[in-house]
Amino acid sequence: MVTNLEIKTSNQTTSAVYADAIAIRKAVFIQEQHIDPALELDTVTAATWHYVLYDEAGQAVATARMTPETGGQQHIQRVATLKTARGHGYAQAIIRQMIVDARSHGDRQLVLGAQVTAQSFYTQLGFVPQGEQFMEAGLAHQEMAMTL
Repeated sequence: MVTNLEIKTSNQTTSAVYADAIAIRKAVFIQEQHIDPALELDTVTAATWHYVLYDEAGQAVATARMTPETGGQQHIQRVATLKTARGHGYAQAIIRQMIVDARSHGDRQLVLGAQVTAQSFYTQLGFVPQGEQFMEAGLAHQEMAMTL
């Protein structure tokens, strides 16, 4: 179990939290997974909340974002942990915080498009596969959902 961590959130693209989220996403998705920057660095609005987890040393090590959709649904995207920080439960801590936040806002469902290689991670958190696998940014994905 992780302790002495801090999860910060922001819906402002001018915030330090957003800058940290982008730095993690660039390291994981663009540099490590070779995803085209034009696909990874998309446009967001103030409705999107960016989450960044800071480790015991205060370093930004994991991120995700959540955007409201119609019908009491939130869409989780861009879940990433720096390679050097994996295996400590950081992404799990962020997702658990997102679940708490979505429930507190009265949302009814969380959805996400998981990379197939990470599908078991989301299953352990309570997400259930929906529909057929699909390709996105050259990687196999699976739509998954959690009823709150």
